[in-house]
Amino acid sequence: MTGRASKFGVAVSVCVAAGLTLAISVLVAAIPRARAQSNATLTPTFYRDVTPILQQHCQSCHRPGQVAPMSLITYDETKSQALAVATAAKNRAMPPWFADPHVGLFANDPSLTPREIETLVGWANAGAPSGDSHDAPAPVDWAATGNWRIAPPDLVVTMPKPVELPADGEVEYTYEIVPSGFTEGKWVQMSEVRPWSPENVHHAVVYVRPPDSKWLRHAPVGVPFTASDMTDEADRHDTHWTDSDILLVYAPGSSPDNWQGGLAKFVPAGSDLVFQMHYTTNGHAGSDQTSVGLIFAKQTPTQRVLTLQLTNDHFVIPPGAPEYRVEARGTLPNDATLLSFFPHMHLRGKRFEYNLIHREKNSDARQDQEVETLLDVHYHFHWQMSYRLAEPRSLKAGAELQAVAWFDNSRDNPHNPDPEAAVRWGEQTYDEMMIGFFDVAVAANLDKKNYFIRH
Repeated sequence: MTGRASKFGVAVSVCVAAGLTLAISVLVAAIPRARAQSNATLTPTFYRDVTPILQQHCQSCHRPGQVAPMSLITYDETKSQALAVATAAKNRAMPPWFADPHVGLFANDPSLTPREIETLVGWANAGAPSGDSHDAPAPVDWAATGNWRIAPPDLVVTMPKPVELPADGEVEYTYEIVPSGFTEGKWVQMSEVRPWSPENVHHAVVYVRPPDSKWLRHAPVGVPFTASDMTDEADRHDTHWTDSDILLVYAPGSSPDNWQGGLAKFVPAGSDLVFQMHYTTNGHAGSDQTSVGLIFAKQTPTQRVLTLQLTNDHFVIPPGAPEYRVEARGTLPNDATLLSFFPHMHLRGKRFEYNLIHREKNSDARQDQEVETLLDVHYHFHWQMSYRLAEPRSLKAGAELQAVAWFDNSRDNPHNPDPEAAVRWGEQTYDEMMIGFFDVAVAANLDKKNYFIRH
């Protein structure tokens, strides 16, 4: 199940924000008036009732310097958005979460409870009263972590040289190789990517290149480069494909990695961290110098986390097709514990499904196939999220996993760049991708290469 791990326009894992789309002008006639309450003290207030919800579900993104378009920290900031917040909550548009609620349970589901939704709607309908500021919980001290969403990192690795970005046009996938300087192997329990210019960073992937890897060995170190900068055909190929392990992926709305319970990712001594950056232009020239923060495990983990994938890059989506199906399958070469999923498509992405295939021989010595759906996502390109199982699933060697993607190349898709085009695999957003990333836990002494040796 190795395959394309570097050619994807990821926007990765999880956001518990209240969302980018609250910047639109919201018509709130659809919000029903809360039932009259005989006791005025039951009316929700900002400090007592709303602030705890915002702290838990919204402020990780809705604060200064983050991806969301407005801050929801203070009363004055939030009051002006009260009806928009209530509408998004009532419609379950925010916080973003796209898994079918009837399929699987996920530990990182940020969805509001019915009681929380009722609180936000009731507060807005009551005129957004402030209440007593002494009722507020202690504010989250984002500055204490340097505005990192993880704890203060043990190490911050930054791209050594800024990438200069044009105002318009396409930007090739850009790479920058950074030596880790590790004299011993490091177990990474938490990690977070922080773009310098989030308005330009469509996605970022940080790969681990161990010292014995030949991947991108002729590429420059410490300076940005693209496939066009490579003079050798093999080197150009290396910018389009790798089987190197992934430390972390980032996209607007994604959340950091936080592995607990004896789990961590491993960076061997002498490794390089390879930043893969997909930039988009926005009409203004700029620059970016992305960083990744790392927190190391305090003791040796019992299991190592690997990021694997199911990929199909040989499809052609016909013009106008409203629901074109693409699938990929693979079997696990060794035992593993399934932890989480991260589906990736582009603007024509509609649905993505992960299945476990059970096969049994029937009385005629033929095999019957039973499909167990593990995740069913109504795909949203601008909120590409990871889905972490509430109960990790132990799988034996030979377990068969299937990823199925559906694409909408019709005019009914408002994000479709060109419904008249036949669409193939490609790195730009007007192309398409079909990648079903998933994380597994394996024995701590198994790296990705040796995990794929079948016994």
